[in-house]
Amino acid sequence: MSLVLIAGVLALTLAACGAQVRDSGGGDGGGGQEGPLRIAVVPKAVGFDFWEQVRIGAQCAAKEAGGSEVRIQWDGVTAETNVSGQVDLLTNFATQGVDGMVYAATDAKVLADVSQNALDQGVTVVNIDSGTDPQPKQVPVVATDNVAAAEEATEYLVEEMGGKGEVAFIPFQPGTATNDTRTEGFKNVLEKNPDVELVAEQSSESDQNVALEVTENILTANPNLDAIYAANEPGVLGAAEAVRRAGKEGDITIVGWDTAPDEVKAVEEGVVSALVAQNPFRMGYDGVNAAVDAIRSDAQLEDIDTGSTLVTQDNLDDPDVKAVLDPSCSNKPEVSE
Repeated sequence: MSLVLIAGVLALTLAACGAQVRDSGGGDGGGGQEGPLRIAVVPKAVGFDFWEQVRIGAQCAAKEAGGSEVRIQWDGVTAETNVSGQVDLLTNFATQGVDGMVYAATDAKVLADVSQNALDQGVTVVNIDSGTDPQPKQVPVVATDNVAAAEEATEYLVEEMGGKGEVAFIPFQPGTATNDTRTEGFKNVLEKNPDVELVAEQSSESDQNVALEVTENILTANPNLDAIYAANEPGVLGAAEAVRRAGKEGDITIVGWDTAPDEVKAVEEGVVSALVAQNPFRMGYDGVNAAVDAIRSDAQLEDIDTGSTLVTQDNLDDPDVKAVLDPSCSNKPEVSE
């Protein structure tokens, strides 16, 4: 009887551990030849739909590699602005002797030393979504071509504006690779369209409430505003709510990034005109696979462009778009060119 009870308790304990996000792999650590490969996967922040899809992709890659062979250790800070917290987290993972680190840099310059120090300790490093500056040649970047995607989104925005009018820009964290390249693509297109005037630029700090307040202030100061370009999920959601509260749905064109459920709903309702759908599942999936390949073969890895799709009301029901919006291990999104 006692053996049955012990077995039951053990089963419950293992089930509880498997349900935790932080440690989703199988088996004990140890790395190298003596146990499963331990891959730390660290997003810019937990609690966002985008990074949750990265986690799902990473776990899928580990599952396909064999749960007993690859162990994912998932952890992250709660705010993308907590750069020092991410530095500490990654430094601890390297010190613990993980075999690989797959992570999105919250600050391109600050995290460069973290990558180099990990490499010096024999840890394989792969960047997803955002790399560092400088970017070590041994570290591939698995990410969207943010400049090209931003240019496509801004061209759509300008077309919706009729080629003229006032636009506001809501970046999220200057100094991060994604923020700065999305800014670059946006402004590249504005330079070619002199009749479109950038009348305001204020950061959301990757916080929806800040984005709401910022947008409300922009609307008050610019009553003739025609459009808003928001560079990530919190910025889009905050801008959309501000436009709703002002009763200007349909009057102000919003184009932004990411495809959280509430963002997609805003597209369905016509509050948001278009969203840049990245491929976060593929970032996690391809990032972990790249790390495993590098560890096992010691090969030099190349950067991977995970693609993007501009989502509007017209293509929401497209099967390929649906796979990007709601990915799973059994329905992996393809890389969009």
